[in-house]
Amino acid sequence: METSLICYFIYMSNAESITRKRIQSIDILRGLAMVIMALDHVRDYFHIEAFTDDPLNLQTTTTALYFTRWITHFCAPVFVFLSGVSIYLQSLRKTELELSAFVIKRGLWLIFAEFFIISLAWTFNPFYNLIPFQVIWTLGISMVILGLCIRFKVPMALLFGLGLTIVLFHNLLDFIEARPGFTPNFWWDFFHSGHFKTYAFASGHFALLVYPFVAWTGLMLLGYAAGKLFHPEFSETRRNKILINAGLGLLLFFALLRFTNIYGDPVDWQVQSNGWLTFLSFLHVDKYPPSLLYLCIMIGPTLIALAAVEKTDNALTRNLSIFGRTAFFYYIIHIYIIHGLAVISFFIRGHSFQEAIDGAQKLPFLFVVPGEGLSLLGVYGVWIFVLMLLYPICHWYDRYKSNNRDKWWLSYL
Repeated sequence: METSLICYFIYMSNAESITRKRIQSIDILRGLAMVIMALDHVRDYFHIEAFTDDPLNLQTTTTALYFTRWITHFCAPVFVFLSGVSIYLQSLRKTELELSAFVIKRGLWLIFAEFFIISLAWTFNPFYNLIPFQVIWTLGISMVILGLCIRFKVPMALLFGLGLTIVLFHNLLDFIEARPGFTPNFWWDFFHSGHFKTYAFASGHFALLVYPFVAWTGLMLLGYAAGKLFHPEFSETRRNKILINAGLGLLLFFALLRFTNIYGDPVDWQVQSNGWLTFLSFLHVDKYPPSLLYLCIMIGPTLIALAAVEKTDNALTRNLSIFGRTAFFYYIIHIYIIHGLAVISFFIRGHSFQEAIDGAQKLPFLFVVPGEGLSLLGVYGVWIFVLMLLYPICHWYDRYKSNNRDKWWLSYL
């Protein structure tokens, strides 16, 4: 009896230790995603071509501009996938009822925050004439769906199968879209392909569909299932072997399927004027919605990185972890900071408040003028400055959360 109790406590101690380590490794990647994401949003508000051209347009882009945008494609899938993993980790210390209630409530809170807090940060329009359905909305609705699945005790195998089915086969709908004369309606765009489509929901008020959520929900379900790899029953060696092999497998699958131009992305790659541009065309896969090939090339390196950073502990990873542990707080304030700096730049360039109001008829983001802004080098300078502003704020909030674990509301921010 005594030996059994000792073994039990050793097991629980190891379980707690491994869970903490897993959260640390997840926070490193999540923090890295947040840092890269800020670069994309600074580019949105400050780059001179942000609203006049596509940085992935092979006819006009540069290599530096292309990869400045392309690298940020990792952010949303990393965040959605790791959110699923984190929810599974919470199941190790919560009952099913507690976990489902928390995940559903957090999901509803994220949806509310997207529509009333984050949309204001993007537009600076207090009349809410435009409501973007972006990544936080996607996270929120996906959490509600996952929370309901947990509440009704859907088996893990079925959740994994559902997530895999969605990710593998949602691009079959692309063949329907490609038919001559096909016109998507609201619900089609809402569930599958609404790429910056606007729909009026009241006089002078519009919903901007950016992230059709179904494919993202499939990814979160896969992340939740992948969380089992972080259970104490998996040794570090076994877990990392699975992560690396799965990551390499996804990259190989991407290369082979992408080469065929048969399935997996709505836009085929094409031979360009030189080999380098052809390679960039090969890499250019669809994010809205996230195509099968897009998710393969983004999640593959993510799995490999999860294994690589498991034992990494240095100043960089510790600082990234701070951003990772305060990710939602970071997300909200970083948009307000970036847009606030854009307002300062707007007035420094000699514009008036009335020009900002008039410009809203052309662009829903106030205090931004298409065709005005900085070079790419200037964008990187602003990005570094934004990170310097964010770090002490997030560091303070991280310590505040650690010292006030009894405050329930902190788990929602």
